Amino acid sequence: MKKITIIFRHAPHGSAKSREGLDFALLSASFEQEVSLIFADEGVLNLIPQQAPEIIGAKDFLAAFKALPLYDIESVYACQQSMDDYQLDESALAIPLDVKTPAEIGELLTQADEVFVY
Repeated sequence: MKKITIIFRHAPHGSAKSREGLDFALLSASFEQEVSLIFADEGVLNLIPQQAPEIIGAKDFLAAFKALPLYDIESVYACQQSMDDYQLDESALAIPLDVKTPAEIGELLTQADEVFVY
């Protein structure tokens, strides 16, 4: 079993990167890979609850993040610096996760067999 880490670095709307990253995470987990997710930079914006992407004609894929436990994806992290940059509070996010410093995230990346950035 490979350890796959997926880093979300882009905002959820305006491109398909975040949706593709989520699809890849769920697909990888369905093939019994050990999947970890890291939200950094603009990627932390994927964690804001009650978004209304249909207003701009986008599909609401963010609700699928709530399915992560069904796929046994339990290692979910956010970058503390990015959270601070966007003034986000861990208790107000759409999904439960652990907040890590950039140094701690660097350590997590060294444990991965494969790293993908979306």
